[in-house]
Amino acid sequence: MEGKKIKVIKLKSRENESLKITIFFVKWVFLGGLVGIFTGLVGAFFLKSLEYVTKVRINTWWILFLLPFGGAFVSWLYYKFGGKSSKGNNLIIEKLNDNEDEVPLRMAPLVLLGTIITHLFGGSAGREGTGVQIGASIAERIGKIFRLDKADSRIILMAGISGGFSSVFGTPIASTIFGMEVAALGSMNYVAILPCFVSSFIGNFVTQTFGVSHSHYSMGVVPKLTFLLLGKVLIIAILFGLTSKLFSMTTHGLKKLFTSRFKNSALKSFIGGLAVIFFTYIIGSREYLGLSLPMLSKAFTNVSSPLDFIIKLFLTSVTLGSGFQGGEVTPLFVIGATLGSFLSSILNAPVSFFAALGLIGVFTGATNTPIAAVFMGIEMFGSDGAIFILMICIISYLFSGHSGIYTSQLISTSKSSLINIDENSSINSRYTKK
Repeated sequence: MEGKKIKVIKLKSRENESLKITIFFVKWVFLGGLVGIFTGLVGAFFLKSLEYVTKVRINTWWILFLLPFGGAFVSWLYYKFGGKSSKGNNLIIEKLNDNEDEVPLRMAPLVLLGTIITHLFGGSAGREGTGVQIGASIAERIGKIFRLDKADSRIILMAGISGGFSSVFGTPIASTIFGMEVAALGSMNYVAILPCFVSSFIGNFVTQTFGVSHSHYSMGVVPKLTFLLLGKVLIIAILFGLTSKLFSMTTHGLKKLFTSRFKNSALKSFIGGLAVIFFTYIIGSREYLGLSLPMLSKAFTNVSSPLDFIIKLFLTSVTLGSGFQGGEVTPLFVIGATLGSFLSSILNAPVSFFAALGLIGVFTGATNTPIAAVFMGIEMFGSDGAIFILMICIISYLFSGHSGIYTSQLISTSKSSLINIDENSSINSRYTKK
């Protein structure tokens, strides 16, 4: 009898577990779906708006001269109404890492307007930051409406990140992982995998429903695996990691420089806008402004100039460092692809192959999300080059060191057993020490 009693208790335990998992499943399919729908709707509007203002900028030569005024206006809006929204993605990551600060709903319209103005007038920036902030602020609001507790609020916030990233880039698998991986180096929160996937899938589906198309690039024919090719990939992977570190350090360094020299945020962005105009005319080309998608496409078919990745890196760092709104990921794609394209001529390798690896490699090192980057590479370029994509992501991640574009990322695990890292320190704390 006693044995049967124990057996009955175990059966009830399994029944309770199944019931709880079912409740969890239904709950997060519903909430993740809501986040995905609203994020996808706003994301579609955002991407359509970017297409429109980019055409206006290209066809209106004088509009670049309004960049300082646009930047000053957006910085004033953030100063007057933004509160902690000005921290952008770092505020979201801090919330994921148990900070009590709220991710306000006003972050979405502010970053959307700010990014559109940046691109309309010619700032060199991306769109990932905008998508992530839109998704996170919407998710936070939905969480408050349904009165989610602290643990569930973190889960829905990760779903918002995934939905926002997916709606902007059209990579639902990578976006699912990105939402779980971005908060801390060396760890992922798997409890959020279901809502992150649902939000990511639906967010991308909704944007496509509204006719939004995402750029596609071809890796071309993947070369045969040889020891010589592995040596070449090893070399470029290290360079991609070091380049991503250079980008992060330059951007954070310019942010500190602009902030220390110009206490007024509107004046800071005004001066930054003047700097972009000045360097644009020194360079003699406007192809480095905005997203620079034509330059990105060209890197897959023609060998890029060695100046392309350097100029794009610098102008993006000036734009973001002086307080303009936008993301870093698309500029990272351009930097990586043009660098890879250039290196292909030196190492006698296919241009499209090295450009694709560069796109993924520099993104990996700067975001510290190697697993998401591997899936992104496979989604964008197919599985034929998966072994090379994995190799690039691992090595670039290591050689970027404990740097990154998101200074609030926690370093839960050191990238090397030879480097001692304070427990739960952040990337920002390492910059501060320096």
